[in-house]
Amino acid sequence: MKRKLRINGHSHLLPYPEEIPDFMREKGIFWVDKDRKYMLQKDWSRPVTDSSFFLHEKLEWMERNKIDHAVVLNLSQLYGNGLRVEEMKQALRFQNDFNAKIQHENPNKFTCGFVVHPGFVRSACWEIERCVETHGMQLLCLPTHYMDTIGTWRCIFDEENEPIFELANKYNLAVEIHPYDGEKFIKLENTSWRFHLIWMLAQCADAYHFLTLNGYQEKYPNMRTCFAHGGQLAQINLGRRIQGFDGRPDLFEGKHHPRKAVGHKNIFFDTLVHDTGGLELLIKNQGSQQVLMGLDDPYPLGEMESTKQSSYPGKILDLAIERNIINESERDAIWEDNVIQWLCGDDETAKKELVNRILS
Repeated sequence: MKRKLRINGHSHLLPYPEEIPDFMREKGIFWVDKDRKYMLQKDWSRPVTDSSFFLHEKLEWMERNKIDHAVVLNLSQLYGNGLRVEEMKQALRFQNDFNAKIQHENPNKFTCGFVVHPGFVRSACWEIERCVETHGMQLLCLPTHYMDTIGTWRCIFDEENEPIFELANKYNLAVEIHPYDGEKFIKLENTSWRFHLIWMLAQCADAYHFLTLNGYQEKYPNMRTCFAHGGQLAQINLGRRIQGFDGRPDLFEGKHHPRKAVGHKNIFFDTLVHDTGGLELLIKNQGSQQVLMGLDDPYPLGEMESTKQSSYPGKILDLAIERNIINESERDAIWEDNVIQWLCGDDETAKKELVNRILS
């Protein structure tokens, strides 16, 4: 019998300090200090909490935890919001070329995403074409929210961005929706990690709200969208959205009923909800086949080795089996089949190529 693969659908990787071009530090866009202790931007720093932020250490970490393959997203700090146009383009191109290089040099270990800035739709489309045609990348990373050219914050599933989704549909792309930058447009003091612990989940729920109201899961049948962190507040919020839609139809003219999107085959969520109650609600709402493994390593909010939390990568699924939330075949599918379905869709050739790449 074929060995079941363990594929992590939500991972991050930092460049080594010497791989980051000088202009990124000089302009205060993003860099890592030479001791690899901090990631930095102008007026911002964050500790590097685990050595597996970096490539060789990441490979060792994956080996130790029996993870066969990882989907590497872009770094949230490189969405480019608020940067001058040329700086933004250079920063995003650096991120995309770095991720492409990681995938090309380690094809059995990594599938890497690329990022575009939706505030500049035409150049975003050019970058999608470049990353797909030149680099062979199949995962488009998008923020839940972005700043447009006049400084207004918008949801990613704004109708102005339809050219981006048309291209994602044309190229059969997987799409990752990830929150960041909440403190730039939510007028609250950035204290007690509130933007990571609460508002990021609200940002995901907001993006899910507009994806489903616009019916993009049907309109773009070859685009498969995954929401980070289990789209956690979107799960608890379903009933309120349905009642709101039914109770005030005047506010939703021409929009699609929220119920139509529940469990849809083109909408996925990762497992990173931190407790079995959250996972059970996600699976009850959407079905286990729409859920894929996401560790969010190596961030401290990821599913990492932790003595304090008696945690390890994959613990939530082991607990879910103990508590009869899922069975073993569902667990195996969350680790393998569902991730592959998100990445490849119904393209059987692409699925075989991905599996062969991992097993090589």
